[in-house]
Amino acid sequence: MLPELLQWRKVKMRVVTFNIRCDYNQDEENSFQFRKPLILKKLKQEKPDIIGFQEVLPHVAEWLRDNLNEYYILGCGRDAKLENEQMCVAFRKDRFQLISMDTFWMSETPEVPGSRYEIQSFCPRTCTTLFLQDFKSNRFYYVINTHLDHEASEARVLGMQQILKHMKAVEETKQRAGYGKVEMILMGDFNAYPDAKEIRMMSEEGGLSDLTSDIDGTFHDYGRMQPAEKIDYIVVTDGVTCSGCTMWTECEAGVYLSDHYPVCVDIDE
Repeated sequence: MLPELLQWRKVKMRVVTFNIRCDYNQDEENSFQFRKPLILKKLKQEKPDIIGFQEVLPHVAEWLRDNLNEYYILGCGRDAKLENEQMCVAFRKDRFQLISMDTFWMSETPEVPGSRYEIQSFCPRTCTTLFLQDFKSNRFYYVINTHLDHEASEARVLGMQQILKHMKAVEETKQRAGYGKVEMILMGDFNAYPDAKEIRMMSEEGGLSDLTSDIDGTFHDYGRMQPAEKIDYIVVTDGVTCSGCTMWTECEAGVYLSDHYPVCVDIDE
């Protein structure tokens, strides 16, 4: 028991990005109904503090709320009626105080539900943002969960430019308001490889650090994609460090957690 306690004390804040896969009952033995027990088992085992979920359909969001009772789960659908897929964020009720939450769309009119750039796919793309205070450390975190376009690299570049501009504005606003240092956590499925322009922009233009830089591919298509493709990231304000980064690669009787390996980082405070 003592080694387990010592290991837990080393973990400061556990953050996970998790593309849970749209559930249209299309994945045979890996359809969501069969993945549910493995997902719950892993989440209860790892006890993450913050989880950014992508590709969450309304009935999956309801299932998450019904089963992850230790978490608040926030997000809304991406279309004009706030339905369809959402980028929801779960955070532990006993760990964080929610100061504010918002959703904006990747477009020239980010406040308009369902809006998008003309050059992207038919899918609207959103960012779910949470401003949190950590009860344990009293530090402030601004969390952004997103899913960039799967077709147009130009749309991903525009989206990343929009995100970086937004992050800078938030940082300046929070400092003027007297919050002091606010750490930024940007995560999600970026649909781009590490050498892509939209990924390089985060460090070159945003001064951000990729905590997932040492891991290999994350999208594996239920084991069919060999090698897996690295498209999932957790990126933070420069200076934030982590004591470990892992992928959740569990597979039981041919059933995976998702078609992406969830990525987990332990952030030092």
